[in-house]
Amino acid sequence: MAFSIDGIASGLDTTNMINQLMQLEARPQTLLKAKATSTQGFVTALQQLNKQLGSLTELAARTAKPAALDLYTVASSSDAATATATSSAGAGTLDFTVRQLASSQSSVSGSMTAFSPAASTLTLRAKDGTTTELATTGSLDDVVAQVNKADVGITATKVSAGKDADGVQQYRLQFTAQEPGAEHSFAVYRGTAADVTAGTATDLFTETGAATVRAAQDAEVVLWGGTAAEQTVASSSNTFADILPGVSVTVAKATTEPVSVTVSRDTEATSTKAKELVDALRGVFSFVDANTKVTPGATAGAAPTSGRFTGDSAVRGIAQSILTAATAPINGRSTSELGITLTRSGTVEFDAEKFAAALAEDPAVVKDALTQLAGRVAEAGKAASDKFDGELTRRITSQESTVRSLNDQVSGWDQRLEKRRATLERTYSALEVQLSQLQSQGDWLSSQLAGLPTGSGL
Repeated sequence: MAFSIDGIASGLDTTNMINQLMQLEARPQTLLKAKATSTQGFVTALQQLNKQLGSLTELAARTAKPAALDLYTVASSSDAATATATSSAGAGTLDFTVRQLASSQSSVSGSMTAFSPAASTLTLRAKDGTTTELATTGSLDDVVAQVNKADVGITATKVSAGKDADGVQQYRLQFTAQEPGAEHSFAVYRGTAADVTAGTATDLFTETGAATVRAAQDAEVVLWGGTAAEQTVASSSNTFADILPGVSVTVAKATTEPVSVTVSRDTEATSTKAKELVDALRGVFSFVDANTKVTPGATAGAAPTSGRFTGDSAVRGIAQSILTAATAPINGRSTSELGITLTRSGTVEFDAEKFAAALAEDPAVVKDALTQLAGRVAEAGKAASDKFDGELTRRITSQESTVRSLNDQVSGWDQRLEKRRATLERTYSALEVQLSQLQSQGDWLSSQLAGLPTGSGL
């Protein structure tokens, strides 16, 4: 019988054996990777919560500002006037008639083919007496160019004016103020500013064929017309700023009948702000709840799935502090009186009708209560989500550090496993060599035994 080790030297699947051994060696690294992934998921959930809390905090801080809930709406009895109100407005009504609208001056020169036969000086004089000298070549185009380039609130245009009796094309120069109001009226003179002062310059608009098409004037409204208190209020534009505290009126046409502008509290806008705040609160609580629940397995034997925040006391504490800020009594009164109610599921609900009724009954009390509530929420939110020292911010920073440490350990295991694989490969390679040598020796022994004389030959 031949001595053989066949099947050992060449039959071993060493690669597969090494791979299986490496799987066992890599189990600690696999656990580290799983922990790093889980921790990173936790960090992501914390970041999402922090973002929602940041948005809630900003909204609450805006709502808590002193004038944030001083919301007013303005109504006009006529399309002759519109009005806007700011937070400094107050409820009230103002009646007035619109005597006239503001207009800008527009004047044209007489017909001409050139401003002057030779180079000449043009002077613009504003309402306040300010003069601007412009040197021109005498052509109409140059006059237009110089006036527009001067940037003094007046524009010039050359307008075709037909032909004269000799068939020569004529033009007029049209000068228009860029702003309405009497204060923006102007005059144009042939001559220097000194000539204007001396009274020797020629007023362009008094020449033959010249005219002021539209005079500069202020808009005017009349208050308490027909009474001893009648008063005219003028504005260089059609807008009367702060004609009432915080109220600006813009007129569109003259009237003979009084126009009434009524300013009242904008209860709808106030309710909207309250609802926005409650919706933001609900968003935070819903997110925490969704990430805290334990979901049963899909089958009877399947393990349940825990949420990212399941069992996390820090997140639970933050949610509770926000909830307390939103629902704790204000000045001894429950927030439910405002329509903001704590539910059994640990969130809040907004009753718009109840809030509107409370607002209608006592606007000042509701405004103060909502301001305090928003202030408390903003304070609690800032404590949690402040970008420098918020509790969640610090938690995220700590967990990110943990993830980096775990990833570093995983990288260390990569090097360790690489060395281990190299060792195993060397070991099995040496084993193969030894087995091969044994195989050769076995073959030699078999050949020697085969060469010995048999028993019949002795």
